[in-house]
Amino acid sequence: MAGPLRFRRSNQSWNEQRVRDRLLKPLDAGIGARLEEPWFPTPSGYEAVRLEMHNGEFALFTWTDGTAYWMGNTTTPEVLWRTDKYDFTEVPYQVARWAQRELLARLELVDPWLTEYDHVAWFFLPVFCSKDGRTTTRRFFDEHAAGFPDATREEALSFFEDALSTGMLDDHRYTMASKLGTSEGLDVGRMAATMGEFTVAKLLDDAGVSFEPEVQLDSGHALDFRVAGDHLVEVTRPLPPERRSRADTPVAAVRETAGAKNADQLRAHPDATLFVDCSSFRDDEWATVRAERPSVSHDPTVVFRARPDGRIEGYRHGTLPFELNGAVEWLE
Repeated sequence: MAGPLRFRRSNQSWNEQRVRDRLLKPLDAGIGARLEEPWFPTPSGYEAVRLEMHNGEFALFTWTDGTAYWMGNTTTPEVLWRTDKYDFTEVPYQVARWAQRELLARLELVDPWLTEYDHVAWFFLPVFCSKDGRTTTRRFFDEHAAGFPDATREEALSFFEDALSTGMLDDHRYTMASKLGTSEGLDVGRMAATMGEFTVAKLLDDAGVSFEPEVQLDSGHALDFRVAGDHLVEVTRPLPPERRSRADTPVAAVRETAGAKNADQLRAHPDATLFVDCSSFRDDEWATVRAERPSVSHDPTVVFRARPDGRIEGYRHGTLPFELNGAVEWLE
């Protein structure tokens, strides 16, 4: 399965004729391709082309003396197979800026509703334009409101636009965007669970608490956040009851999902804080949890639900090792 879009760097010498011979010719023979001019001015000191495939895939290629960069969601020509991959922060700034302008313009042409949300479009660009995930990731926001029930795509996009506009995750863009997935299969539950991590990041940021996402630990586990320098946080998101074959009540869903974490990451890190994100629950399902406030098998835990208007309410089980400073409306 292909991953998020990255550059391939070639350290060979290139010119337009070599581009035609080694890139265009094999692509045209395999799937049909044509060479076109870039839509935006090329990076200073570079030449560049767009390669458009008959099946809708594309590639960007830019070169200067002894260095060239390829990025595309199509078959990689053999001449580039053994080249190393780099993300947008690992190539010259002018190359990254040019490529992102080209990609965003293409996204706007195909899905203008998405590029109305500048930060969402930019942040998830490596998966929105990826080979295998470009359809599923866009459908997730379009048809499934990024996992929010009873919400429009505009409401969901506004929520995440507000969160990402702070820049809170910019330094971790590839790590976090890639979690949304580059699979041809649309798995709404898994993708919604990923967005739960973005919601917790927003919650922590709103509370003014510093955090680092995706923490690799000596135990072999990776937990979702390190908070305030010392405290570990793991996030889980129950499937809504109607989509579960067992634990098909809201309270049972909360308890079972939290229990699964306690049998894995939290067993190795019992001092971590667990966040149970019930944002996939409908109003009536959350009302049941809200009324009962079930305990779970881990302490401390925050059980919460976010809505697209930015309201987050929940309750605590145990004592949190850090303050959330009004980011959550506590049910008392």
